[in-house]
Amino acid sequence: MRVGLLTGGGDVPGLNAAIRAVVKHGEGQYGHSIIGFRNGWKGVVDGLSIPLTRSHIRNVLPVGGTLLGTARFHPHKGDGGIDAVLATLEAERIEALICIGGDGTLHAASKIAEAGVRIVAIPKTIDNDVWGTDQSIGFDTAVSIATEAIDRIHTTAESHNRVMIVEVMGRHAGWIAATAGIAGGAELVLAPESPFDIDRIERFLKHRHRAHASFSIVVVAEGAVPAEGTSMHYETQVGKFGEIVAGAIGERLKSEIEQRTGFDTRVTVLGHVQRGGTPSPTDRILGSRFGVAAIDAITEGRSDVMTALRGEKVELVPLSEIAGKVKHVPDELLSVARALA
Repeated sequence: MRVGLLTGGGDVPGLNAAIRAVVKHGEGQYGHSIIGFRNGWKGVVDGLSIPLTRSHIRNVLPVGGTLLGTARFHPHKGDGGIDAVLATLEAERIEALICIGGDGTLHAASKIAEAGVRIVAIPKTIDNDVWGTDQSIGFDTAVSIATEAIDRIHTTAESHNRVMIVEVMGRHAGWIAATAGIAGGAELVLAPESPFDIDRIERFLKHRHRAHASFSIVVVAEGAVPAEGTSMHYETQVGKFGEIVAGAIGERLKSEIEQRTGFDTRVTVLGHVQRGGTPSPTDRILGSRFGVAAIDAITEGRSDVMTALRGEKVELVPLSEIAGKVKHVPDELLSVARALA
């Protein structure tokens, strides 16, 4: 069987582990030919393909990013995009396609599956907001990087008696902010799921600096916003492709906190640092498990499904069930962050 493979959306640590597993298991166990497409769905539309063999995946397990390249491109949103995908798959004699991506890439996968292509998807995103799976590839590494950054910032904050704001990724869901904030001992965690009240933040910081300590760590997700009816007005700033402008909420919070409290306040925007570097063992293992499960599913004739971690098991969930859904941080986790303030 000729099986296509692509990685779309933002890069994350652990993608190469999934690619490696698809190639090793698909070729070694089943004798499939794996055809990689460059730069996500755009590579399928443009017909940019390369055969993938064991020689291509040697020593890639500890390497971040994706050896196939990636792009934010959705073929179903442009005229003729789906037809171009179908034409490329026919020309390459692709019998099934494995798509590794986040919500945008997987939504496109569901549309291509509706057009009659056999598709199995693998979830990846550092935001961990893909519905239907307990964890996505890349999340664990991102949390580890963010936690280490918070640990390092603590010493500077305490040395200079500062409020230090750490902005992390998370447009619709605050998984990185909540988990790294708890692990790193942040005083405040601001997430999209729980709009904040800047007046309460002001009172909290003034009380803490009078009674407990001379410094504070505030972790904020890029998609965090103030609650309606509170004294801070802010609209999320986005770029020309709909991406959130990095540092926008962090800088605005810095200005508000300094003006309201008089405390020296600084911002660290982790941005794409969270995506880079060596994948954690957890992401290498998860990517490998998802890759093996995807090839098994393809071989069994499954389609229009996604690999998902449910508890300790990898299961398959219908793509139609996850389309348009965001997996938000549960209230219990946010409550823990508040309880430890």
